[in-house]
Amino acid sequence: MQPTDLKPPFNSSTAAKKVQMAENAWNTRDPARVSLAYTPDSTWRNRSEHFQGRDAIVKFLTKKWAKELDYRLVKELWAFSQNRIAVRFQYEWRDQEQLWHRSYGNELWEFSEEGLMQRREASINDIVIDVSQRRFFWPSPGHRPSDHAGLPQSPE
Repeated sequence: MQPTDLKPPFNSSTAAKKVQMAENAWNTRDPARVSLAYTPDSTWRNRSEHFQGRDAIVKFLTKKWAKELDYRLVKELWAFSQNRIAVRFQYEWRDQEQLWHRSYGNELWEFSEEGLMQRREASINDIVIDVSQRRFFWPSPGHRPSDHAGLPQSPE
């Protein structure tokens, strides 16, 4: 399935599928592949960074995944309406010093009529975790197995 196969207006099923497709794509850690889900002029806010366009997305993700090693992401649909989807997520990664981190966040997505994301706003917080606190254990890069737990329902 391609990003343009699911177009707004979204319903609960298509919104959930769009979120799963995004999770699967990001877990490949392939910046060029991920960028194809966005309009050529897509605007992003990621933490304190603001940028626009697929080339900037590829550059950003290349830098991100050079820093965030063994990245594993879980996304969950929070809400949807017409051409917008809200997502909560967590991902785990280790740094060059072998410290593990968990990143928590929320994203707001807005889609074009063609089903490509034209706007992404992400708010993210990081904590250092002990290796024994890790939750996400599947081969990386790769999709989260269907039997792997999603996100906890209560905040930690």
